[in-house]
Amino acid sequence: MATLAGKTLFITGASRGIGLAIGLRAARDGANVVVAAKTESPHPKLPGTIHSAAAEIERAGGKALAVPCDVREEEQVKSAAQAAVDRFGGIDILVNNASAIFLAGTLETPMKRFDLMNQVNARGTFLCSQACLPHLLRARNPHVLVLSPPLALSPRWLGAHVAYTLAKYGMSLVAMGLAEEFRDRGVAVNALWPRTVIATAALNLLGGEETARQSRTAAIVADAARAILCRDSRSCTGNFFIDEDVLRAEGVTDFEGYAVERGRNLLPDFFLD
Repeated sequence: MATLAGKTLFITGASRGIGLAIGLRAARDGANVVVAAKTESPHPKLPGTIHSAAAEIERAGGKALAVPCDVREEEQVKSAAQAAVDRFGGIDILVNNASAIFLAGTLETPMKRFDLMNQVNARGTFLCSQACLPHLLRARNPHVLVLSPPLALSPRWLGAHVAYTLAKYGMSLVAMGLAEEFRDRGVAVNALWPRTVIATAALNLLGGEETARQSRTAAIVADAARAILCRDSRSCTGNFFIDEDVLRAEGVTDFEGYAVERGRNLLPDFFLD
């Protein structure tokens, strides 16, 4: 069976949450993981730093490189990509996971929040892809994976929080465009989104403990990501995947092990009708 052994993954926002979970899953295969994120020293409200994440990845069986990287800053992104190449000899996989969220109506959304979400989400995804693609084009079975939702243009989601929806759909549009642009050059570009709410530190800040109890762990997204990234890049591109559907195609039938609390009714994630 295909694995990620020896592959180099450049993961944005990998100091915690889904990004770290994907890094840890790849590490269990023996992958090299570049932890590209902003948090260098402990945050008062959020767990994890690039250094603690790198240590976890190495304990899980991978090799890690912690690189301070704000995806809004072009020079930092370019330097981080070059550091990955210098350390591991190339980049096989880019995971565009870094994302900013602010759930509010139009009148309650400060423009600095609007700008932050679009700079991190849509622009950051484009910038990181642009920086990594020259290296991906030299890789065997190169992949770009974007953690963003299917492009279901339901007024429900735009009306709920215009600014956040625009920013997340911006990531999805980048994924769709890159998939088509690089299809003939063998680079797979796909998007992945969870069926249910995922228990992360960011969710705890937004929804509290009760919401977390009705969630799944980030392991389900990580397992789905691994399955996608092991597929042939020339025959698996331009898809908007849902984590549960990916794993069902891999033969998984029991998802209870991913639940934060077994037997709970799970909350569906945003953007899925």
